Amino acid sequence: MSDEVLAEIRASAPRRGLGISMLGALGVMLIYIALVAPPADFWAQLMLIAFGLGSLWMAEKMRRATLLRLELTMQELRTSDGKVLARADQFVSIDRGAFALKPSHGFTLKLSEKSPAGWQPGMYWRFGKRLGVGGVTPGAQTKVMSDMIAAMIMERQPG
Repeated sequence: MSDEVLAEIRASAPRRGLGISMLGALGVMLIYIALVAPPADFWAQLMLIAFGLGSLWMAEKMRRATLLRLELTMQELRTSDGKVLARADQFVSIDRGAFALKPSHGFTLKLSEKSPAGWQPGMYWRFGKRLGVGGVTPGAQTKVMSDMIAAMIMERQPG
């Protein structure tokens, strides 16, 4: 079996920039409000600062996550730094419908085995037997990958 990349998903530059800048702006605004016009309650001010710092942390996490690519091979779905998200033999079904619980412009993959939870904002989330791919990704790239995964699942089914 080859390790050839069949499909690849990269973050869309405009969506990536918009997502990171909105999270960063939210963080700056919350901290600004907490310092310039502090609420009467100290704990409320502390909460604003904590949420502001959390938003800035999320912006940085998204910035780093969206530098990676998601790659599909015949053996696995992985990130460009080599982290395996799911093996191909774990793929059970794929849901990409309009009313599916899935990331924006993406799909949800049902797996046969539970995996450790993981999340890279804007790229994927993994919880239990579900893996959601998408977010700041182009719809065309996720459609190609989801079609290939659907074909891989169909090939394995008997009959």
